[in-house]
Amino acid sequence: MKHLLNLIGCIAVVLAVFGVFLPLLPTTPFLLLASACFVRGSPRLHNWLRTNRVFGAYLRDYEDGRGIPLRGKIVVLVLMWASLGWSMTRVPHIALVILLAAIGTGVSVYLVRYVPTMRTTRR
Repeated sequence: MKHLLNLIGCIAVVLAVFGVFLPLLPTTPFLLLASACFVRGSPRLHNWLRTNRVFGAYLRDYEDGRGIPLRGKIVVLVLMWASLGWSMTRVPHIALVILLAAIGTGVSVYLVRYVPTMRTTRR
């Protein structure tokens, strides 16, 4: 079972990296999936992910309950809705438009209501 979890985690990391460059492929859910798989499959890989130079700080903040900065939430919401809006103009069926809007609404509600907003301290 650990090998399967590690394989799924590695695939999720690859998809997360692609998500950085592809606007409709989400990065954060794949990172969270990889982290969850590595926690159960390989503490070494989980530690590597948490200490990663690119993704580590965001993942540590989220896993430790500090959330994400307000600026990050705003950027995520603006980019997500811009991508969804563009996609909604391109799909031919109203059912798909409704599905995209429902997914966007669900992600927005989750992000705003359930993900903590990181408080920054002035130095």
